[in-house]
Amino acid sequence: MKKYDLLTPEGTRDLIFDECAALRTVSEKLRGIYESHGYSEVITPGLEFFDVFNNKSRHYSQEVLYKLTDGKGRIMVLRPDSTMPIARLMGTRLRTAVLPLKLFYDQTIYRANPKESGRDDEFFQSGVELIGGDVMRSDMEVLSIAAEVMQSFDAAEQRFEIGDSGFFPLLSSKLGLKEQELDDLREYFISKNYPALDELLSRFAGSAEASALAKLSRLFGGKEVFAEAETVLPPEALPILQRLEKVFDSLCELGMSSEVTVDLGFAGKTEDYYTGIVFKGYIEGYGMPVLTGGRYDRLIADFGVDTPATGFAVNENAVAEALLKRSGGMLTPSPDVMIWADEDGIVKAIQHCKELTGQGKTVEYAGLADIGAAKEYALSRGMKALTIVTKNDITEEPLK
Repeated sequence: MKKYDLLTPEGTRDLIFDECAALRTVSEKLRGIYESHGYSEVITPGLEFFDVFNNKSRHYSQEVLYKLTDGKGRIMVLRPDSTMPIARLMGTRLRTAVLPLKLFYDQTIYRANPKESGRDDEFFQSGVELIGGDVMRSDMEVLSIAAEVMQSFDAAEQRFEIGDSGFFPLLSSKLGLKEQELDDLREYFISKNYPALDELLSRFAGSAEASALAKLSRLFGGKEVFAEAETVLPPEALPILQRLEKVFDSLCELGMSSEVTVDLGFAGKTEDYYTGIVFKGYIEGYGMPVLTGGRYDRLIADFGVDTPATGFAVNENAVAEALLKRSGGMLTPSPDVMIWADEDGIVKAIQHCKELTGQGKTVEYAGLADIGAAKEYALSRGMKALTIVTKNDITEEPLK
């Protein structure tokens, strides 16, 4: 026997029956929301050139990319993200498009995550990109759609976190750190590794910026966070705080006052990716964010079109998994009708199936020769009756 012929690669899995139904339910719900707000679908190739993801503002390291070569020996990658391919699309086929441009996608993503991390290497990702337009108006539109998406998941508990990527670069730039030190500081700040963060910042005793970074990383909560942050931030950072507070108040007006929280301890994985508002959505039943997004005004310029943009992405598999848990795994409906035919009634039964499906019913043809086995099968599928077709008759027999 071949060693791997009965296995799926690490980080991947087969989906069957209710798992597929849950995923399609989520996908169709999201598509309906996007289209109702005037967004148009785009589909990008599953294969992209490595260069699309190899730039300062593109935050995927080589280690997370699935790489291969094409027929000319050029390095290719399986798509790890949808935003960057759409940015590439903006530099090519959509270069002369009228802005603002409102796009959505629903496609598979591939990322080589650390093993035993609990994350899938292959999953369906859905999201929107709003390219061009006024910053505040675009941010509020995307945030409102993200809020609508979160509420559509019908989770018993959910949390929507907002922050701004502008605080960290503004404050850290005053410390004169070397590149590796800055990378370490960003990592400690993002992961909330307080001992390591405090140790690194202790070298800057008396620095208002270092003190502000240490305190911001711990500021998380509701409306009260803004008043506390105002006491520790330098004057040049206050416009960022005020803009974020305005967003927070707007989300509360949209009915999210019980779900929205503020996290001022956010920094992008690179300085050049996120450039403003950032947000994450969590639901009960999944420990990591199911929705992530933010403003990225520099990314599309890398592809020759200098325009601002904002958007978000949803991990559909994660949402479907939570839905499946809540539903108890009963998402695949039973057929409306089970039809069995004796040997002389096969053609008549198939014709009857067509008549019923034409009426909008779900019909299953029992491909079994024994009527007793057909009854047992119908009962296992949760059906209440069996339609029996012979050459001269069609009758319905209740199942018990």
